Amino acid sequence: MDLFDAQEREAGAQPLAPGAVLLRGHARTCAADVLRGVAAVSALSPFRHLVTPGGHAMSVATTSCGSLGWHSDDNGYRYTALDPLNSRPWPDMPTALRSLAAAAAEAAGYPRFEPDTCLINRYAPGARLTLHQDRHERSHAWPIVSVSLGIPAVFVFGGARRSDRIARLRLTHGDVVVWGGPSRLNFHGVLPLLAATHPLTGDCRINLTFRRAG
Repeated sequence: MDLFDAQEREAGAQPLAPGAVLLRGHARTCAADVLRGVAAVSALSPFRHLVTPGGHAMSVATTSCGSLGWHSDDNGYRYTALDPLNSRPWPDMPTALRSLAAAAAEAAGYPRFEPDTCLINRYAPGARLTLHQDRHERSHAWPIVSVSLGIPAVFVFGGARRSDRIARLRLTHGDVVVWGGPSRLNFHGVLPLLAATHPLTGDCRINLTFRRAG
């Protein structure tokens, strides 16, 4: 039996590991405002399928906002001050996004979180994110705040080593996962999405990952 099966529909903060918390439905009430912010960001910096250092196009479409944005190409993974697609600064982080990130971090036990970047991922059915660590930030003292909107996804959360046991967690619209402290460098990913629809996002999932990168 999966560790989280019995807890899937329970509201409130659910511990996942030391320093890691699931906030069921935390973003549900502000989702419409957040998605309007996402639309404003993508109008300036459109979604695109980045290429990994190994030369493979990612199945997830991405864009970013904040003072830094996430980028990947033949030269590796990194943050940039300018959007390589148009050579302009990344769009400012909308207030609705910034407020959500700070409130979720505080609810998970991480007060005074001020993200300087938000990676926005758009998952179509079949898209996935392989197991990885978020380790390219200058400091790992701040948590990761990951917001799920739209169709469901199965989030996998492991330990500090790739070989550690992985828990599978079904995330639905409005769920937020926050991890930091002893879990800050835990491996995580997303299994291939199944086809579904949601009234606010259609046939896709929008994931927002807030970090303090600079």
